[in-house]
Amino acid sequence: MEEPNTTPVRETEAVLEPVLAQAPPIGDAAEPAREETPVKEHYASDDYDAELFGGVRFDTTADIPIPDSLIDQVIGQEHAVDVIKKAATQRRHVMMIGSPGTGKSMLAKAMSELLPKEDMQDILVYPNQEDNNNPIIRVVPAGRGKEIVAHHKEDAKRQASSRHTLLLVLIVGVLGVSIIAKQPLMGIIAAAFIFMALRTVLPKESATVPKLIVSNKPDSFAPFVDATGSHAGALLGDVRHDPFQSGGLETPAHDRVEAGAIHRAHKGVLFIDEINSLEYQSQQSLLTALQEGVFPITGQSERSSGAMVRTEPVPCRFLMIAAGNLDAMQYMHPALRSRIRGYGYEVYMTETMDDTAENRGKLVRFIAQEVKNDGKIPPFDPSAVSEILREARRRSGRKGHLPVKLRDLGGLVRVAGDLAIKDGSSTTTLRHVLDAKKIARSVEDQMADEYIRRTRDYDLTIVEGTLVGHVNGLAVVGNDGGSVLPIAAGVTPAQGAGSVVATGGLKEIAQESIKNVSALIKKFSGADIRKMDIHVQFVGTYNVDGDSASVTMATAVISALENIPVRQDLAMTGSLSVRGDVLPIGGVTYKIEAAAKAGIKTVIIPKSNLNDVLIEDQYADKVSIIPVTRIEEVLRYALVPTDKADFEEKLERMGKHMEIPKDEPKAEKSE
Repeated sequence: MEEPNTTPVRETEAVLEPVLAQAPPIGDAAEPAREETPVKEHYASDDYDAELFGGVRFDTTADIPIPDSLIDQVIGQEHAVDVIKKAATQRRHVMMIGSPGTGKSMLAKAMSELLPKEDMQDILVYPNQEDNNNPIIRVVPAGRGKEIVAHHKEDAKRQASSRHTLLLVLIVGVLGVSIIAKQPLMGIIAAAFIFMALRTVLPKESATVPKLIVSNKPDSFAPFVDATGSHAGALLGDVRHDPFQSGGLETPAHDRVEAGAIHRAHKGVLFIDEINSLEYQSQQSLLTALQEGVFPITGQSERSSGAMVRTEPVPCRFLMIAAGNLDAMQYMHPALRSRIRGYGYEVYMTETMDDTAENRGKLVRFIAQEVKNDGKIPPFDPSAVSEILREARRRSGRKGHLPVKLRDLGGLVRVAGDLAIKDGSSTTTLRHVLDAKKIARSVEDQMADEYIRRTRDYDLTIVEGTLVGHVNGLAVVGNDGGSVLPIAAGVTPAQGAGSVVATGGLKEIAQESIKNVSALIKKFSGADIRKMDIHVQFVGTYNVDGDSASVTMATAVISALENIPVRQDLAMTGSLSVRGDVLPIGGVTYKIEAAAKAGIKTVIIPKSNLNDVLIEDQYADKVSIIPVTRIEEVLRYALVPTDKADFEEKLERMGKHMEIPKDEPKAEKSE
């Protein structure tokens, strides 16, 4: 790349001046042939797998064009994009349900760009001479509001100047008369009385000036108002408390009126995330505003003087986009949801998209967008982009898929860019991304690592030898962290009817999985567990949820019941059906990495999850993976029986009428 010309302009002109003086006249014949700018044929990305970048060619992400329209920048939510376009055209409300970071707020902002600009309005509030507590509302075209207020302020200034002149003349006259009458004290008292009387009787000029409560620019996009987490006053409008309510010092009622988010969103978009967290009464009022298109402003606090004030109905014809997680529908006002469903759309936000060349190209563009939107970090080179794409595949949790929860991925982009700035680099490279992955870890992932270290220090996680009734399970912590989950089981004679007791803060789903384990224990041992108390403990772990530990529980209980040791250099995860099938679970990659961090050599996972394994290279040689389909395979590999013939007989009985592999499962190295 050529170095830029740093010669000062004046020096350059001085050098060229003699040459230009002797140059032939300018004309068509004298004009030299203009050299065409050569088309760039080679990019740095050509040195990498072109298929990886989805056909996008670039030296850095600065070369990648970014769409001007916000709606065209949304990635992986084609259905939602289509709905937003229709809703903007037809002026419909929308409810978007999905995990955080899937693009809900971005789509809401994009909708405001799609709405027409020409019918924006300003809203003014005027004093009501007949009833001061009922201010008047007026609507004018966008941009006119400021002009009207400015005009009224000029009139008020002229009136104030005239009043001051009148007061001065009267006071001077009174004082003059009193001096002539040789009664100066009485003159002063009379002047003060006149001043106070006129100030009380005559209205303040400012009291007649209207207040602009909603202002829009004529050529701007339709307003977008994010009312997430707003209290009633911020959402519905409010009237400020007046501390000076007597003696002619009070603030005019109309001047204390404050517009709410619903009014500022007039002719635009009102976005409320976590809609279920909104107070029930506020949801009811919001429903009223949606239905009527107008909503008066009044004081929200009953103890405030603002509660006495109630304006005329204020326009609030907005399009509402409500958003939240799946539980939002459960705690949302049913009438409000019915209103949205009846007059709009409901959209479920997807979390993954297919790992195709087209979608990888979109992710490359996403990185370029994040760099541009940040405005501070340097562009990414192809090596850095390739590592971001690899990390995206890991975070999808499924092989052949890419994540659509891009907010966290954007955080990784920014951390890598910050590291490049720290190094003084003009581009963000592979090394910066790799270092960023070590730094940009969630709190849950960091806690999981600390938990692994703590359990090793206190011998809670054992990775060598064999133990009866002790199995190393695996769990997911947060969204991107894994942890070893030791489970211990014991069997004792029951005093009455036997039971299965589990401790460790098990949640509902985990408790349900214990029932499945009980059925399989009967099949394996043939023992009447109704006469036994079976205790299952999640060692050093609390708030366990999901059924991915059911395979681990079954193995621990059978080991304790049959007094068969379990290999401690092995960990396992998997859901278990009542028939003994090992079913797929989530977070398999993070679980395997947690096992490797703990020093465990082998991990048993559901065979259906094998294609989802995308662990980091640093863990690939530390752990072997055993894919299984049945509980009998798990037991055959994990348990170390002394009487193998009797053990195999029980496995046969357990898997009766099922085609069970008799050979020991073969361990596979992770990819």
